[in-house]
Amino acid sequence: MDGTLTIAVHDFAAIREALDIPPEDDILHHLAALPEVEAAAKHAWLLEHERELALNAQPADGAIELVRELHQRGCQLGILTRNAHELALLTLEAIGLGDCFATDDILGRGEAPPKPHPGGLLHLAGRWRAPPRELVMVGDYRFDLDCGRAAGAATVLVNLPENPWPELADWFARDCGELLEMVRS
Repeated sequence: MDGTLTIAVHDFAAIREALDIPPEDDILHHLAALPEVEAAAKHAWLLEHERELALNAQPADGAIELVRELHQRGCQLGILTRNAHELALLTLEAIGLGDCFATDDILGRGEAPPKPHPGGLLHLAGRWRAPPRELVMVGDYRFDLDCGRAAGAATVLVNLPENPWPELADWFARDCGELLEMVRS
């Protein structure tokens, strides 16, 4: 969601620094390996930091139009985010898309293993009674593409000026507006 449907604003280097996480470590994996009390305190800080970002989220170019058209066409839409479920809901409301997603189809880090693990995408496939090959994973980072590939779904990379992972992306669109044009053609 962050960086896909919204303009990416997370400063991961600053988050790592604030939480005393080595620059090369994945934030969520690092926190999961900490003692319970320390992990809880750092998760609480992260949640509050991300809450502020969610409340001020801005839609990515073309995201509103893309989601609205897919929703109007009757497409099943889900969110698989490394963010918290409650913050995903806040973000969708902030950008005006809260009515396009069923709450149970929004999976955060508490409802599914964090991407690149395919568990969340496979959960949605089961929930929708659709084989994973009929799903399309859209994202702005390698973890999204790795997740889609591992689940057996098609993958689309958006919101980057070029495609640094051509072997992982079935399609590439510079932004959600360009993806909408691809959907329409």
